[in-house]
Amino acid sequence: MAANDDYVVGVDMGGTKILAAVINAKGEIVQQAKKATKPKKGADAVIERIARCIREAVDGADLKPSQIRAIGIGSPGPLDPDTGIIIFAPNLGWSNVPLKARLEANLSIPTFVDNDVNVGTLGEYAFGAGQETKNLVGIFVGTGIGGGIILDGKLFHGINKTAGEVGHMIVKANGPRCGCGNFGCLEAVASRTAMTRALRKAILKKGKKSVLTKLNGGNLDLIRSNAIARAVTRGDKPTIKVVRRAAKYLGISVASIVHFLNPEMIVLGGGVVEALGDSLLDPIRKAAAKYALPATMDSVQIVAATLGDNAGVIGASVLARQRLL
Repeated sequence: MAANDDYVVGVDMGGTKILAAVINAKGEIVQQAKKATKPKKGADAVIERIARCIREAVDGADLKPSQIRAIGIGSPGPLDPDTGIIIFAPNLGWSNVPLKARLEANLSIPTFVDNDVNVGTLGEYAFGAGQETKNLVGIFVGTGIGGGIILDGKLFHGINKTAGEVGHMIVKANGPRCGCGNFGCLEAVASRTAMTRALRKAILKKGKKSVLTKLNGGNLDLIRSNAIARAVTRGDKPTIKVVRRAAKYLGISVASIVHFLNPEMIVLGGGVVEALGDSLLDPIRKAAAKYALPATMDSVQIVAATLGDNAGVIGASVLARQRLL
């Protein structure tokens, strides 16, 4: 590899795994490394594991740390992107952890931190579905629902650094209670957790027959996205009903976002969207068109994310480059 090549490292940090990737200026992954997070060992141990993961990726790419221009990290939990302090990350058990400062002291490489969903949205904007756009909103549907906002090519954080909390838009007044404590949040009616709750109720309490019991290995406490997708493909009525309900509320949220921001594109990603594909996207598009004001949806694209599991590390690399400048 040429010494004058332009490399950064992108890190996707979660409650279970750390993924670090050396990425070139074209957004291509040159080398990557992965480690278990092991949050129970404490913040010091996790930060050391992040540093080791980065070193392994750099070494695997036949590079020296001095050839890495910057490090970008997508992290869960409320955080301050300016200081790189993780304010609160329940999955990690962290409170006020200065991740940026600690890693810079450990690796001597400029390091930048942002919310993991913001970073995923940035990845889709730069190298995924959102290329050639300037303004887009990312919505990622998984265990919960997160979002990110790109305005004029830059992440928009808001005054309190909390912009993009799409999952906590109220879409059903007096609806089910959300993990945040409010009622009727999008996350409470359209996330995989919400779908699992609704399917359990239909199957266990209402006695509806469903192939999900077999498809998910008999476990209805945590229904996997792929199992939901296979049940829809098999025409399973309870599952189809739950998916359509989730799509309706996601469509309402998309319409509201279009009314307020009118972005060029809404990118939908996350495990649920990846598994269900058009069986979720098509009803979302129809619901958005139904609830949007006339003409407001014109030219607004509603598309699936394309980077998959790589969105985090690629987006983190974009963050590193933007913040370095």
